[in-house]
Formats: sequence, C-alpha cells, structure tokens
Amino acid sequence: MDLLTSGLKLFYTSAGNPENPSIVFIHGFPFSQRMWNEQVDLVKGDFFAVTFDIRGHGQSETGDGQYLLEFFVDDLIALLDTLGIKQTVLCGLSMGGYVALRAMERQPERVRGLVLCDTRSEADSNEAKLKRAASIKTVKKDGVAVFAEGFLKAVFSPRSLQERKSAVDFIRQIMIGNSATGICGTLLALAGRTDTTASLSKMNVPALILVGEHDSVTPPAAAEAMHQQIRGSEFHVIPDAGHLSNLENPALFNQHLITFLKKQL
Repeated sequence: MDLLTSGLKLFYTSAGNPENPSIVFIHGFPFSQRMWNEQVDLVKGDFFAVTFDIRGHGQSETGDGQYLLEFFVDDLIALLDTLGIKQTVLCGLSMGGYVALRAMERQPERVRGLVLCDTRSEADSNEAKLKRAASIKTVKKDGVAVFAEGFLKAVFSPRSLQERKSAVDFIRQIMIGNSATGICGTLLALAGRTDTTASLSKMNVPALILVGEHDSVTPPAAAEAMHQQIRGSEFHVIPDAGHLSNLENPALFNQHLITFLKKQL
C-alpha cells in the first residue's frame, strides 16, 4: 500500500489484526522493509505488524534525494496517523534505530516500547562522516552494485558471508534495487543526524537492545552504553552475527524479540 507524505509516495505493509497492539519495524540502510519478513510472520498472530520503506528505499519514491533524518521521522509519524495508531512498539535496526530514538524524543506519547537492534544513540563522528563521504564518491563513480559489494562485507560477519549465502544474496538484491540518488541522499541524512544520547536516561518505556557479537558498524560496546542509560532495559548480544543480527542468527534474535513483546501484551 502507498502513503502520500511530503509529496512522496511511501510503500508500507501491514499484517495481523489492527485491533491488536501494534509494532512498527523500521529497516536499516540501504535496505527495505523486506528485511523484516521473518519477524513479521513471527509476531502477526498477536500484534498488528507494520513495515514501511523509508523514502529512497525499496518501493517508496526517491524524490530529490535531499534528505534529513527528520524527514524519515516525519514519514513514520505520518504513517502512524494514517493507520490510526495512537501508541506502538518501535523496532528499528541501525538507521531504523536512529529513527525510532528520534521519534521517541519528538512524540514520546506515541511509543509504548522500543526494540533497538544493532544501532547507537550517538551522532556520526568526524571519522564516520568521512566514511559517508567516501561511500557517496563510490556510488557516484562506480555505481550502486560496486558499493553494495563492499557494504556486504561491512554488515555481515565473515562467517555469515560464507555460511549464510542466501541471506547475503537477499540483502545484495535489495541494495542494488535502490537508486544512487536515494543511497547518496540517505548517507547525507545519516551524517547529519542529531545525537539522542541525552534523552536515553529520560526514557520510561520498556526497551530491548540487541546487537550482533561481531557487529563492527555499531559494536556491542555502543549497545551496552545505551543499556546503561535506559532504565530497566534488556540487553542481549547475539552470537554468530554481525550488523544484521535478525538475518544472521534469526532463531536467537526472534526468541528475544517474542519474549520481550509478550510482556507488552
């Protein structure tokens, strides 16, 4: 289904009974809502599960590529309004976690729980910004496919690259389906995002923090730092997983997710 926001069509899906408590899954960069397929199937019996493609990704329109993370949060809030969701659990991985944390700052009354996966609260360091710049240059010079091959090595653990080839190919196909304009615009938005660390100690909703043991993009130390600041939060390191813990060790990821969610029913 499509939602019109800020002049752009955003693609979203829903599964389950709308009368049930809701959970909105927010994908990472530069993927799409399809990365959550298994988790949606897992929870749709008890929850109203919603996914959407962030602008410039998947089946959503790209527009002019002039993005800020604030626009992604605007889109999320517009989706909640369209679906009549007054309060929801937000589950975000990496960029999706940045969106969830900023949405929590802006409209805390809309959030009944947080699942923060392979993400962090800090803004980009200077070093990270320079890496974003290098990625933009790669996309512009060599194209999305070349960028995707390098990115796969960053987000999957070495073991997953060898043993989870179907998951690797799944993510590869999602990435190369995105436009250069959308990818570059999102890299700019990520480099310019705000820091949400100061808000963590003020959060008073149930929170689950998950991170891959071998995540080199948003490492376990960053996840544990959030856990230390969010009162009452749960924290689990997912073994045999890199940055895409829901795809690299789905059995354990799903176990932690469903256990947490059942406490919210």
